[in-house]
Amino acid sequence: MRVVGTAGHVDHGKSTLVRALTGIDPDRLREEKEREMTIDLGFAWLTLPSGESVGIVDVPGHRDFIENMLAGVGGIDAALLVVAADEGVMPQTREHLAILDLLGVDTGVVALTKVDVLEDMPESEEWIDLVAADVAETLEGTVLEDAPIVPVSARAGRGLDELVEALQSALGRAEPRRDQGRPRLPIDRVFTISGFGTVVTGTLIDGHFEVGQEVEILPQGLKARVRGLQTHKKKIERATPGSRLAMNLSGVDKEDLKRGDVVTVPGWLRPTVLVDVQLHYLPDTLRLHSEQASYRPLRHNTQVKFFAGAAETLARVRVLGQKSLPPGEPGWAQLRLQEPIVLLKGDRFIIRRPSPPATLGGGVVVDPNPGRRHRRFRPQVIARLETLARGSPAEILLQTLERRGPIAARDLLSASGLDEVAPDALSQLLETGQAVVLGPEERIPNPATSGQLLAARSWWSELTDRISRQLAAYHRQFPLRAGMGREA
Repeated sequence: MRVVGTAGHVDHGKSTLVRALTGIDPDRLREEKEREMTIDLGFAWLTLPSGESVGIVDVPGHRDFIENMLAGVGGIDAALLVVAADEGVMPQTREHLAILDLLGVDTGVVALTKVDVLEDMPESEEWIDLVAADVAETLEGTVLEDAPIVPVSARAGRGLDELVEALQSALGRAEPRRDQGRPRLPIDRVFTISGFGTVVTGTLIDGHFEVGQEVEILPQGLKARVRGLQTHKKKIERATPGSRLAMNLSGVDKEDLKRGDVVTVPGWLRPTVLVDVQLHYLPDTLRLHSEQASYRPLRHNTQVKFFAGAAETLARVRVLGQKSLPPGEPGWAQLRLQEPIVLLKGDRFIIRRPSPPATLGGGVVVDPNPGRRHRRFRPQVIARLETLARGSPAEILLQTLERRGPIAARDLLSASGLDEVAPDALSQLLETGQAVVLGPEERIPNPATSGQLLAARSWWSELTDRISRQLAAYHRQFPLRAGMGREA
């Protein structure tokens, strides 16, 4: 199952287009209907000509509600960028496009809406072509550079069939969702239904859930049970990755949960407040909001708002390896989060300036649980991050083992960010003697299920050498004793 997310400037017709495509009004709040403007996330679904059912997340376009938009685009497979033909590219068009770029949403379609407004204009087709050319120029160098541009009129029904065909083609190019056996449901809505209790919704990633399954809600560590599952208002027994999912939970109250919490399997993930990242600071971040603003580097210890999945919190940026991060330059950083968040290696994120609000940049999580604060200018720190970001699977596993000490084989998945390649990489390390199994040895511990403890050979050798030195010193001091007591 796939999910499409809208993007684009306020009043360019995103919600109207979703209604025309699906027959579902994504604006569910009274204030949205009164103001005729999307404020929070809206949801709908569409059946493609192929028969595939596709979820649609409709996001607000107004600059005041960008943070609500960010809660909805983290789990999408393709973007539907909406640009009004009578206005063309506008500030939030550029900002939403920058966000899609930072999140790596590299599949999508552009809908050139409101073409009916131009029909009474002389040379309207030439104007539409001119706006389309401007949009194409704006897309150059972004993840949507090759996206098709489809002129449509949601009110008149023009171009809707062509748009659906373009969406189907774009989704066919998107990376298929894989069931890695480690489900995560970032919660974007929490509510109650009389007679049923607590319901959460979100886009399911990385694994599946089943009715009756025990789950854990993080970062609180609450345990619950799946009472029921629905996707597109249809009851299901098993939800697969990519599903827009409504999950009825027993054992927890609505007041205990919030947007940004994560539903997962018990005992697998742990929240973090310290995270190592590769950060990209937008080259024109300030010009997105003020043409007069000058370029300024991202200074060390800058406070930002951090967004990942459906979660947000304040954070401090510790720039690593340099004094500050110039606009347009990627770099390494360690983020200190104000509140714990569930993250995995490879997760994408966005950072924004709290006041005045502006999208500053984003990047990729390299180590979700580094364990300690780094010294900013140590070459070993940068070398380690380079390995974690671009090393071979075996190098990444070895780096993780050296950093963490003894670790259960199954915990290597979340710690290293590897999945199906982990067994082969681990086998390579064991065969070459770079890693050791502690305790009763399995032939090849399965990183997906085994609780067998593993360690790097260098860590194990250092430990045994230290123990040997301590024992030798003890026997020199007490030569008549049989051995060192446990209490020592």
